[in-house]
Amino acid sequence: MNALQQEILELKEKKRAIILSHNYQRPEIQDIADFIGDSIELCRKAQRTDAKIIVFCGVDFMAQSALILNPNKKVLMPSLGARCPMAQMLPLDYFKLWKQRYPGIPSVLYVNTLGEAKAECDVCCTSANAVELVLRLKEDTILFGPDRHLSDYVAKKTKKQIIPVPPQGFCPVHVLFNVGDLKGLKKIHKDAILIVHPECTMDVIEIADYVGSTSQMCRFVRESQEKKFIVATEIGLIHRLKKENPDKEFIPAYKEAICTAMRANTLKDVYLSLKEERYKVILPEEVIKAAQKSLEKMVEIFR
Repeated sequence: MNALQQEILELKEKKRAIILSHNYQRPEIQDIADFIGDSIELCRKAQRTDAKIIVFCGVDFMAQSALILNPNKKVLMPSLGARCPMAQMLPLDYFKLWKQRYPGIPSVLYVNTLGEAKAECDVCCTSANAVELVLRLKEDTILFGPDRHLSDYVAKKTKKQIIPVPPQGFCPVHVLFNVGDLKGLKKIHKDAILIVHPECTMDVIEIADYVGSTSQMCRFVRESQEKKFIVATEIGLIHRLKKENPDKEFIPAYKEAICTAMRANTLKDVYLSLKEERYKVILPEEVIKAAQKSLEKMVEIFR
């Protein structure tokens, strides 16, 4: 542990703060986090602590979700540059237009959306529960956004009519994976298991041995008897996979699969965020309350 990491940990204790790190964060940030995981998983962890301050090392919609689920705590973003490109693809006014175009059709939004969009939808989902949630809805036609590829995956698994909003929303990292390259890696590493995130394109998903969210990937690898895995998601996850499974081998499906928004957070940013209590996440109270309902509805559906 370096000196800056030690200073961060001391500040964290002094200020009764908690550091949350998404699976895609820089390794040096993951190593000082209280919890590592996906966005909703981390928000729920924060609910169970008595921390006064949450430093969310992820991207903007994640920090907003933390505030929505922890409205009485101060939520900080280390860097204002950590803005998810996919979340920006579904601004509130545009989402409202689609709802007007399809009146009466239930809307399901991936948690990878900004708070104001969450406040406008009927129910939220995660990449881990999207298929099961849509299956549990009685309607056969669903507005789903903002990731087109996740919506394609949900449509294939549920056989329901999924209307993607926007029509071409995507994660810039998960569209980088190429079927030809992946097939080449599988030929080289014949004993490797290809694990793929559902934000990938359908042609990539179709050649995968396993498809799942980052948390599902971690569990799958942990429980698997296999020893070698090709990982088709942001390469930050591999740091966690190696730490948790030192006896297994992990091959990045593409070494340049790096989310620049996630990597906007640095150790220095985390330190300054704690020291100066910058940059505080703020949402209108009415947005927080409405977004809470869409997240609570997700939980209710699985009760």
